[in-house]
Amino acid sequence: MRSTRATYAIERLNARSPELRYSMLRTAEELFILAQNAGDAMPIRVSEPLELDAFVKFVNAYGPQIPKRISKLDVAFEKQLQKREK
Repeated sequence: MRSTRATYAIERLNARSPELRYSMLRTAEELFILAQNAGDAMPIRVSEPLELDAFVKFVNAYGPQIPKRISKLDVAFEKQLQKREK
């Protein structure tokens, strides 16, 4: 199924923003639209119709982002790289 990547992108967006719920609309031309659920009212369209790759990229960048986890080893490695550059 082509829309599996898009579905997982929506699930990740819903996990990042628990106060709002998002869904995906699919057009007859095989384009995808991000929509915000508005309860009993019609969904609010957040994006224009996009191709699959563009849609997944848009959804991944939309909404709150989870900060990258950085370990102590990563920090130490960055310090070593900065010392070498000087």
